[in-house]
Amino acid sequence: MDPLSQTFACLADPTRRAILARLAESSVSVGELAEPFAMSLPAISKHLSVLERAGLIEREREAQWRRCVLKAAPLKGAHDWLGDYARFWEESLGRMEKYLEQLQAGGASDAKPKRKRKKAR
Repeated sequence: MDPLSQTFACLADPTRRAILARLAESSVSVGELAEPFAMSLPAISKHLSVLERAGLIEREREAQWRRCVLKAAPLKGAHDWLGDYARFWEESLGRMEKYLEQLQAGGASDAKPKRKRKKAR
């Protein structure tokens, strides 16, 4: 799977998004990451493994503890990809805004042009 697909696969899961949000604040131990979730430590570890394979986190050993650290570089690729679509929506909304301004000024018509009827023979 390519890196962008891996990143979006990670972001598709709400638990992994919550883990990334927590790690954006600071690095924490696996136990601290698991606290707010109603799931076992092995289940959290599986989520962490997925995030680690995607390059979004790194686990560091600190004495007997394992701390998790956010590695946000892959998120830049997702941000850049989404940015192309943000420009699309901004341009679309800009065109809609201009059209609405024309309507309010009476310069545009939202009615469809009438077709000329053929004469019956």
